[in-house]
Amino acid sequence: MEKNLIKLLPYTKPYKTNIVLNIVYNVLYALFSTLSMITLFPLLEVLFKKSNEVIKEPVFNGIENIGKFGKEWLFYNISHLNKTQGPESALLLVVVLVIITFLLKNVFNFLASYHITHLKNGVLRDLRKTMYDKIVELPIPYYSEKRKGDMMARMLGDVNEVQNSFFSILELIVKEPLTILFTIIAMLNISVNLTLFVFIFIPISGFVISKVGKSLKAKSTRAQEESGYFISLVEESLSGLKVIKSYNAEGIFKTMFGDSINRLFVFSNLIGNKNNLASPLSEFMGIVTIATLLWYGGNLVLVDKTLDGSLFLVYMLLAYNILTPAKNISKASYAVKNGLAAAERVFEVLEIENTIPNDKNAIIKKSFDSNITISNINFKYKDDNVLKEFSLEVNKGQTVALVGQSGSGKSTIANLLTRFYDVNEGTIQIDGIDIKKLDIHCLRGLIGLVTQDSILFNDTIKANIALGKEDATDEEIIEALKIANAFEFVNELPHGIHTNIGDSGNKLSGGQKQRLSIARAVLKNPPIMILDEATSALDTESEKFVQVALENMMQNRTSIVIAHRLSTIQKANKIVVMQKGRIVEQGTHEELIALNGTYNKLVSMQSLE
Repeated sequence: MEKNLIKLLPYTKPYKTNIVLNIVYNVLYALFSTLSMITLFPLLEVLFKKSNEVIKEPVFNGIENIGKFGKEWLFYNISHLNKTQGPESALLLVVVLVIITFLLKNVFNFLASYHITHLKNGVLRDLRKTMYDKIVELPIPYYSEKRKGDMMARMLGDVNEVQNSFFSILELIVKEPLTILFTIIAMLNISVNLTLFVFIFIPISGFVISKVGKSLKAKSTRAQEESGYFISLVEESLSGLKVIKSYNAEGIFKTMFGDSINRLFVFSNLIGNKNNLASPLSEFMGIVTIATLLWYGGNLVLVDKTLDGSLFLVYMLLAYNILTPAKNISKASYAVKNGLAAAERVFEVLEIENTIPNDKNAIIKKSFDSNITISNINFKYKDDNVLKEFSLEVNKGQTVALVGQSGSGKSTIANLLTRFYDVNEGTIQIDGIDIKKLDIHCLRGLIGLVTQDSILFNDTIKANIALGKEDATDEEIIEALKIANAFEFVNELPHGIHTNIGDSGNKLSGGQKQRLSIARAVLKNPPIMILDEATSALDTESEKFVQVALENMMQNRTSIVIAHRLSTIQKANKIVVMQKGRIVEQGTHEELIALNGTYNKLVSMQSLE
């Protein structure tokens, strides 16, 4: 627990003032919580006309005697009012005093809560921001191993749990213990013998409660993992709804979801029941102590006559005053166990090392001047090499096409050039500089990427296109749309470039979405363009529109085109034919046809389709 608390400390630094004020107000709350009970004693004394008459006005003799001075001052004023103005005035003074102490107790409670609320919400905001920054910064390979839903559960559920649970510690170590401490000091002043029972009760109840909560952390971890799985299932169901329905697989997914929420139901019940047990368990143990005190204290009042009845009533109220903080301590200790499990999952993500880091002395490069050189690279995603001793040079202004069957490693080249992944062996250089030594944002600033899947966001057309150039004007957006052969259909939309295109752009056709992706790359205006099977998912008519857009875009640019349909790359300066991660042929379209090899077979097969 200490480790996770220490990890959380940096997030509390901006809110030091809130922490200090929370502690101060909690101390004052604890003090007035006790005083509010003690002020009931003079009230009872006045009601039962037992107040000890103090004739001489007391003198303040230093802070160490403040308790004695306060008591004598109060009884002096009660005596004085009794004599001069009658018992009604004395009673009014005591009632006003009771009201003031209870008011101050609750004001300080509110102020303490006010500052801890600012602390909790501030740390929640900062943790979420740090978590989101980390999620966005983590490299693509990390997410090939993880469920998106698990990430969402950590961002939403676990961070919330940390906020709700860990700040219970402030109350666990300040507010409630001090309330108990001040109350016990007051109780010791009334009767040492009676207070011994309280000293016996607190450690026994603490031991019993800790025994009950021992397995809570493990169950919380399992519940949080299950929560991640179930969120992931919802996310996958929504994104794959067409496939689920077309294969009549609703029943399979309903069963999977039902099993998941049933497991979550069991874990949540186990955790909830243990949490629920904390409060009644501590209250029951408190009542057992109160009952013992009633029996023993009653004897002191009625039989031994060694304790005043009014004092005994105040003592019982003080003893009962311990029960609430004792309950809160047991609840908070359970909450901390839940928070501990959540914090481990949050910090597990925050502490993941980025496997594709930016070099500490990264080179800032804003231009592309001569060539891209890929030298003897080997790369594997898991076990088998996807690229084997692959070498290629792309000169500035050239269009180089990569062709080959699925799985030959074409798209891997795009992933390596943009440093979504790093090569295992060999180097990739731009203008003679290893891309690992380039600032990663500069590298990606030089490259425009259009993928087979048109990835668009639930926002306006303008916002989607302006991703690479936030300050783009409407005129620049429209110009990019014209180059991408998309202005015509956008202009017919109800709000033009300000039209919202829905989740993943689902209000548009496949061809329209792809042309918007091209417009986004055009507006970014990078010197190097990578087109990863940008037309393979389109029908023939859409492909013609997109092909015109791509040709417009590739003018005066260096382009690497990963193509499935060979008709789209015949004008390329160089065509590289790949097979099982190796280059088997390269040349122009005419040269490769004349070779009558692999490329010619691929062209023949596609012309027969």
